[in-house]
Amino acid sequence: MRDAPPTSTATPKALGWLLLPAVGVLALFLGAVALLFLHAFWTKDGLSLAYFRQILDRADYHEVFLRTVSIAAIVAVTAAVLAYPIAWLLWRLPRWRNLLLVVVLVPWLVSLVVRTYGWLVILGPKGFLNEALRWAGVIQSPLPLIFNDLGVVIGLTHVLMPFSVIATLSVLLQIDNRLEEASESLGAGGFETWRRVVLPLSLPGVFTGIGITFLTSMGAIVTPILLGGIRQKMAGTQIYQEVVYNFNMSKASAWALCLLILSGLGLALLRAVEAALVPKVDR
Repeated sequence: MRDAPPTSTATPKALGWLLLPAVGVLALFLGAVALLFLHAFWTKDGLSLAYFRQILDRADYHEVFLRTVSIAAIVAVTAAVLAYPIAWLLWRLPRWRNLLLVVVLVPWLVSLVVRTYGWLVILGPKGFLNEALRWAGVIQSPLPLIFNDLGVVIGLTHVLMPFSVIATLSVLLQIDNRLEEASESLGAGGFETWRRVVLPLSLPGVFTGIGITFLTSMGAIVTPILLGGIRQKMAGTQIYQEVVYNFNMSKASAWALCLLILSGLGLALLRAVEAALVPKVDR
């Protein structure tokens, strides 16, 4: 007669010790959020909305919020559009998928600052692109490709596009190949099958990538500072300035909460659009 398989001897106390690191990290996070709220609403006179009034009463701050949301939205949509063909190629080439995925993720192995300076070399007034266009006779004077919103969009799209690729690819890999075969057997061509079958089923991954890139762009600091310059401020750079240069943690906390609210509203709008466009299927 075979011996019964050994049973687990782990006690609830032992499992509790294993969860202790995760609980500690969660406690630190919640503590940081609590301090954020405390700094934002607390002044020398007690609880107050003074810092929020300072932000909401200035027209130039409104422009910063508008620029932040618009750039984040443009980056999110651009990254999703550029990432979809790459994700589709990775899906269609399973033999080369791992190698191509490494190529997609290679930029993440390089420091963000180094990648951003690389775009300065390419897009600068005397950078590679302007010099090549001038040599070809296309332009006479350098194109303004950096220290403006265009440079920020290009840099952030390059940095964040792998998120969209991975999100879209993860959903494409779950599509049953028999659905395409059924579509083709009913007379649909390759493009029609993609438009009516593959694209609708892959939209959840597209919207997930849009959400990730949008939220990340909303709080970006390094790329907007280096490629946008001092005058083209975003909310993240404004928070950085309040902390590093003005040493005003309370106002920076108020900025962070305003940014958090805007990000939540943007994400809610994105989910509403997704619910309207993505087909209702049983998962």
